[in-house]
Amino acid sequence: MKSLSFAGLAYEQKKKTRREQFLGEMDKVIPWESMVKLIKPHYPKAGNGRKPMPLEMMLRIYFLQQWYGLSDPAMEDALYDIEAIRRFAGIDLQTDAVPDETTILHFRHLLEKHKLTEKLFEQSRRYLIDKGLMVREGTIVDATILNAPSATKNKGNARDKEMKQTKKGNQWYFGMKAHVGTDTGKGLVHSVVVTNAAVHDAKVMGELLHGEEKAVYGDKAYAGEERQRECEASGIEWRVKRKAYRGKPLTEEDEEYNHRHGKVRAKGEHAFQVVKHLWKYRKVRYKG
Repeated sequence: MKSLSFAGLAYEQKKKTRREQFLGEMDKVIPWESMVKLIKPHYPKAGNGRKPMPLEMMLRIYFLQQWYGLSDPAMEDALYDIEAIRRFAGIDLQTDAVPDETTILHFRHLLEKHKLTEKLFEQSRRYLIDKGLMVREGTIVDATILNAPSATKNKGNARDKEMKQTKKGNQWYFGMKAHVGTDTGKGLVHSVVVTNAAVHDAKVMGELLHGEEKAVYGDKAYAGEERQRECEASGIEWRVKRKAYRGKPLTEEDEEYNHRHGKVRAKGEHAFQVVKHLWKYRKVRYKG
């Protein structure tokens, strides 16, 4: 435990901001120790050259970068400028070196190279289940569009080839889709699939189920007799919203059914609210 300076003691006495409250909660719920063990075999070892930055510090910085949508240079600046972010990362400007933008970039590439981001997500999911924080009885499936730049004023004079366009209502969108499966308790995400925006929501529904649910919820995009039969044959209650068809409008019973199960299904939107409104992740950040 580091001793606090006079400035640090004064900081402890001030009113906590929403950012500090959020970071305090994340500090408690994320299984840092097990995540560090997961990355350690791939992390550079201390040798005759420059000593690598502490692994947990770099992992915390990676999380901060994702939560606040910061580029590598902006993340470095934030570590110098914002006390709450420094404290979460475990950095004291008087005694610790601050990683520069290149070091932050190399750490992200290390995670990508060894496909550790998927393993970190799985580690968090198992931790929530073990602590009894994630409900396993039901799954809510949903998807959201993450926009990407559609301009062709670039070196290749073309849009990003990994992105596609899709129509929602009367409006066209270009980018990707994040498909998620969440629990029915607090809307905690247990499954994620990422595709281009043109992939229909229902096509990845099976990949979002963990296999132990007793019920599945979704909006009308997932409606389909074949999918319903498959779920019911597996003993899963079908609580997907009913869909009106041309010449076959919804009955009062259908409307009541949708309203009743819609209250649970709405919890699946909470994850998107956090990602898009709290973390400001409305657009795809990295191209290619």
